[in-house]
Formats: sequence, C-alpha cells, structure tokens
Amino acid sequence: MSIAAVVLAAGAASRFGSPKALARLSGRPILEHVLDAVREAGISDVVVVLGHHADEIEDGITWLDEHLVRNPDPRHLSSSLQVGVAAAAALDPAPRAVVIILGDQPRTRPEVIRALISAARGSDLPVVVPRYAEGGGQNPVLLRASAFELVDEASGDHGLGPVLADNDDLVLEVPVPGSNPDIDTPDDLRRLAEAEEAGIDVS
Repeated sequence: MSIAAVVLAAGAASRFGSPKALARLSGRPILEHVLDAVREAGISDVVVVLGHHADEIEDGITWLDEHLVRNPDPRHLSSSLQVGVAAAAALDPAPRAVVIILGDQPRTRPEVIRALISAARGSDLPVVVPRYAEGGGQNPVLLRASAFELVDEASGDHGLGPVLADNDDLVLEVPVPGSNPDIDTPDDLRRLAEAEEAGIDVS
C-alpha cells in the first residue's frame, strides 16, 4: 500500500501568540519533530499544508523533499485538511492511503504511525485511528483513498472528528500506549519541556 502523509501546519496559532510551528522544543522547531516522526515511520511522500505565517515557516524549517502547499483560506482546520488531501491525491503515483498528522503534536511517535499502517494492511475498514491508553484525541488518522471523500464533509475547526463519529462503522481503532499532547499555548510547551527535562515520559 503506497502511503503519503499530510501534515497540517496552517493554523493562526492565535492562542500561542507566534508561529507555533517554529516554537522550539529540545532546541528545534516543533514542526521538525513532527516531520522526523513521519520520516522515521517510513513515509517518504509528505505534503505540508501552510497558511498563516507561511513565509516565516518556510524560512524557519529545515526541509528535505516535502511538498509544500498553501491553503489560501486557512481560517478553519477543515479547509486545510481538504487542501492537503487533494494535494496528496494528486501525487504521482497517487497514494492508496494518507496519514493525516497535526503539526502541533511534536511527540507524535513513529511507532504509532507504523501501527496504523500495519492495522490498515490487515483490515478492510477505510479509516484507522489510534486509541491512546491515557486518552486524548485520535490523531494521526489514516484514510484509504476510498475514504478521501470524507474530508469534504469536514467543516469548521473540528477536522475529521465529528465526521468519523458519524461514520464509526468505517473506523478501526488501534490501541496504543501513552498519549499525544497538543501544543496550543506557550504554557503547554513549557509543561512538556519541563516534564521531559525531569525525565517524565509524556508520550
């Protein structure tokens, strides 16, 4: 199964107060941590959706061969999702599935991404999500090409969550340990950094 990743990094970061993708964790921008996880999971075709602060983010990240696309109207997460999946579907060769990853989750783990891919290969269900032992949102999300049309049903800032809740018969949940914290505010980033400095596993 050929798989691409769609990394969403187009948000305004209004609660953060500055381009969140460039905020530093362990000496590097948090978006680079996300891209590392994608590469370590074995995905080579990576679409990154930019929007707000796009010029700053383009200049501030050490890119490899990612496909950068811009959402011309990045006010809502759902539109960035739609732009990203459309860009991934247009790759040559077209992927059989995409893994959608949030750019503000710097502790996304490669082994979780690999677990989703492995589960998808053994299931006919078109959507695969993690179920974290410590709770939290079900990200990343793997979508087979047959489910790409679901992104057209997404609206507002909730992404695929409500759509998948309405189509739970299409979704396979994969139990995984830990959690996958969001970085929404500077305090979130500070707490994550302090926990890691103290040797506390937050993933």
